Amino acid sequence: MSVLPEKILVATDGSEPAARATRTAAELAGKLGAELHVIYVGEPPVVFHPELRGYTALYERTEQDGRKLLEEEAERIRASGVTVAGSHVRMGRPDVEILAAAEEIGAGMVVVGSRGLGGVKRALMGSKSDSVVHHAHCPVLVVRAEVE
Repeated sequence: MSVLPEKILVATDGSEPAARATRTAAELAGKLGAELHVIYVGEPPVVFHPELRGYTALYERTEQDGRKLLEEEAERIRASGVTVAGSHVRMGRPDVEILAAAEEIGAGMVVVGSRGLGGVKRALMGSKSDSVVHHAHCPVLVVRAEVE
């Protein structure tokens, strides 16, 4: 059994930290000969009742926008010469869905971006990347945004 991952899952949301994470994951996958999977998790609109007017359309638009963003990201990866083994769109809490997808595909590594929030902001807002790190079944690489 190799300690190097055979499958890498990278999460994207269209942000610069996620783009940096995707570039890093693509480079790693290319050098290691690992399968690369890309996931986008849309956060469903928060409502009190799913039958509220417009909820279904808003949910579907969020999912559709995610599919478009994911396809654009997968195309950039392919343009760099790396094959995308799978593209996954999910709706829900990003940390939960990323971890579920990683287990389902048998990922040996998860790559996520981070805005690099300070301790107080992270404590108040929470951190999806922190949650992924603490609950993942495999190694997690957190690619931080450049500090200006």
